Amino acid sequence: MNLAIIGYGKMGRLVEQLAPEYGFDVSLRLDIAENENGQGITRERFRGVDVAVDFSVPSAVVTDIERLSSAGVNTVVGTTGWTEEMGRAKAAVEKGGIGLVWSPNFSIGVNIFLRLVAEASRRAAPYKEYGAWAWEIHHSTKKDAPSGTLLKLVEEMKKADPKRHVDVSSNRSGAHPGTHEIGFDSPADTITLRHTARSREGFARGALTAAKWVIGKKGWFEFGDVLFDEQ
Repeated sequence: MNLAIIGYGKMGRLVEQLAPEYGFDVSLRLDIAENENGQGITRERFRGVDVAVDFSVPSAVVTDIERLSSAGVNTVVGTTGWTEEMGRAKAAVEKGGIGLVWSPNFSIGVNIFLRLVAEASRRAAPYKEYGAWAWEIHHSTKKDAPSGTLLKLVEEMKKADPKRHVDVSSNRSGAHPGTHEIGFDSPADTITLRHTARSREGFARGALTAAKWVIGKKGWFEFGDVLFDEQ
């Protein structure tokens, strides 16, 4: 299977390193300089590519999706910080008839954590004496704060309990790969749920799992669909 990598930073290089374990040959790599305004994504250059993985920058993602859709290339997107334009991205995927898997976090553990958090929020919903918070810490070079993962966690909490306020905070410091914490606190006790990433490897492996899964499919998917067969 032929894989294209869009965004050749730390994540892109790690995806390339692990790709052979998943049966992929990396046939094309595009860094930011090569793909300004999506100009590196053409039908001719992507001929023979089975799937593309995008770990680029927020400002480039939607243009990348539009160009990949026009070229008929199924895609996995792990870049965060662009979800206000998701409607435009979904329209491009539908128009191009491709398959796309999006996630703010391709860690299998985080996606299990999402479901645990949603269930905790649902169970706590009748008990308004519990205040809720969502907190994270990431490395100092991470561009978006709060992260896409934290926003997704809060979204799941509010789906389960729309009336509950969730206090949200983020820290950026050092080289931390990422910790997310959800809590519920009452006068009597505290409930804390926490996920800590040890390295970026889990994100790269999740993206490659999604890339293998989405080949031959059409539509807009999230990583939960890959892991838990929700669609």
